[in-house]
Amino acid sequence: MRHFLISVLFFSLVAGCSSVNVGPHRIDVQQGNALDQENVARLKPGLNRSQVRFLLGTPLVVDPFHPDRWDYVYLYYKAGRLAEQKRITLYFDGDTLARMEGDVPPAAISSPESTPQDVQP
Repeated sequence: MRHFLISVLFFSLVAGCSSVNVGPHRIDVQQGNALDQENVARLKPGLNRSQVRFLLGTPLVVDPFHPDRWDYVYLYYKAGRLAEQKRITLYFDGDTLARMEGDVPPAAISSPESTPQDVQP
């Protein structure tokens, strides 16, 4: 009887463990600048560099060969898999924002002749 109970207990444990997917724990990882849609929508051509830096933060990539280009990249990995990716490239003409490319809301792109909002750094 004792061998029967031990074997039933053993097979119960094996059956219980076989359905569990055991692996390493993967944490959620955010990399880059968290690009808030509200602040991205406030970007308008004509803003100066300090106003853009106030809205979006310091750019992730500033190319030394193209000083008038700033790249903002945001990656979000959930449990080791890419869940969200955003990229915005800003081009400056001197000290003022000339154009934007990437994951920019259509409202920010469609009105280049509008006056920039007063953004105080």
